[in-house]
Amino acid sequence: MMEEVKNENTQELTPEQQAEKVSEREEEALSKMNVYQKLMYVQNKLKAPKGQYNSFGKYKYRSAEDILTGVKPLLYKTKSLLILQDEIEVIAGVQGNYIKAIAKFIDCATGETIETHAFAKECPHKGMSEDQCTGTASSYARKYALNALLLIDDTKDSDSDEVTSADRSNDNQNGNVSRQNNGGYQHQNNGYNGYSGNYNGGYQNGGRKQ
Repeated sequence: MMEEVKNENTQELTPEQQAEKVSEREEEALSKMNVYQKLMYVQNKLKAPKGQYNSFGKYKYRSAEDILTGVKPLLYKTKSLLILQDEIEVIAGVQGNYIKAIAKFIDCATGETIETHAFAKECPHKGMSEDQCTGTASSYARKYALNALLLIDDTKDSDSDEVTSADRSNDNQNGNVSRQNNGGYQHQNNGYNGYSGNYNGGYQNGGRKQ
């Protein structure tokens, strides 16, 4: 009788049962994480393939939309939010506006927030309306804010296919290509700002500045 009970208790679990137990343990561990641990988990688990192709430079790259597609399941799993916001920035002595994109990672359980930001200048391009120029700058800034927040390395990318070769040539000759990005960590909890850092990347005069 004792032998039969022992065999029943030590019976091997099916793959489905094993996966369910692992999932339960992981869910319990995630529920005990603070905002920094949750962000670290997302940073390590995130897979954001380069789903776009630049026909001018003949290379693949990832867009902000590719990053968001990859991160959404992880946000749901960690019970976290990711909010993107844009602001208009006017820099003294600099002609034209900058779009400031802010990426906020929020722990739903505590309300604690980690945020990064990046800048992109509104640059006129041939064949684009003013709204399209603003949208292009917003997409660029949001991508780099997400890169800084989620530790995505895009140093080998030239970013997008939105500017034609003729536009690039004209911009280089006229010295009009100027895109700059800055981002930093900022921990916010009941008005307390306690953690800061910086990320820089962008274009200047047709060359990449990191």
